[in-house]
Amino acid sequence: MRQPYLSLISTSFIRTGTILIRCRMKEIYLAGGCFWGVEKYLSLIRGVVKTQTGYANGDSDRTDYRSVCSGSGHTEAVRVVYDEKVLSLTNLLEFFYRIIDPLSVNRQGNDRGIQYRTGIYYTDNGDKTAVEGSLSSLGERLGIRPAVEHGPLENWCGAEEHHQNYLDKNPGGYCHINPRLFEEAKRYNLVPEYPRKADEDLMEELSRIQYSVVREDATEPPFTGEYNSMFERGLYVDVTTGEPLFLSSDKFDSGCGWPSFSAPVSPDVIVEKKDRKYGMVRTEVRSRSGDAHLGHVFGDGPVQKGGSRYCINSAALRFIPYDKMEKEGYGWLKDLL
Repeated sequence: MRQPYLSLISTSFIRTGTILIRCRMKEIYLAGGCFWGVEKYLSLIRGVVKTQTGYANGDSDRTDYRSVCSGSGHTEAVRVVYDEKVLSLTNLLEFFYRIIDPLSVNRQGNDRGIQYRTGIYYTDNGDKTAVEGSLSSLGERLGIRPAVEHGPLENWCGAEEHHQNYLDKNPGGYCHINPRLFEEAKRYNLVPEYPRKADEDLMEELSRIQYSVVREDATEPPFTGEYNSMFERGLYVDVTTGEPLFLSSDKFDSGCGWPSFSAPVSPDVIVEKKDRKYGMVRTEVRSRSGDAHLGHVFGDGPVQKGGSRYCINSAALRFIPYDKMEKEGYGWLKDLL
């Protein structure tokens, strides 16, 4: 195998104005179908420093596009260099899962062939646990083992120059990824953290059902929540802190009895935790700043919107109509609606 570009973890500094910011650079190689769209998507995520398209884990470390398409055994992949202090590998992989069909073998979108298989390849053996743990978590959510190849990077060859940053050079070029997911990637770390309130204050401010949901992990009865059947244009915020959580444009009628959203306003405003209560294994959803229990996330949402269904208690939310967002200090989010 050719020497990787970075040996395990490298520490460097980036100068911003007169301030030096210490960075911890790591790398991972991700294969998710046609590498044009995968590279563009990953490059938009905050914490990703550099991307490069290429060919991974084939018969040799010397190949080209024609040979790969002819069955050299390589997969189209993207080398991702990221700042570990800004973006964890686990979070990066969660982004990656949103743009692939993790159950498809040798096919993504309209592209078929061994070069379009999905894969996660690492150069740091210390990443093995994180990768395997992430895929295990994904499998639990799906209820079936993902068909995502994973393991050490065996060989790597950078792609030809015209394949680098292809969609930047050709904005109308072919891409199998839903354009909406590119906008989601841009939202990462969009929302600042909001001050958390003391439980004593929340007991005075919230209704009994609201406090029971956000602080005692209760669930409101289905079809009883204030926002279950409401589809007015606007923003849903954490009832405990006011932190923006969901947009009305991401809301859909799932028929489950609780408000359902395909994605949060920004991935980092949500914290996911394993929930093994009541003899089930589910993924609980909590707010980042307020640590409020919101509900659960499932993998049976609209495929065209990423496949997630965030099933949220109305009692954990406060709705702000679009025409009042400016007045309440959320005008900077109006463009997303």
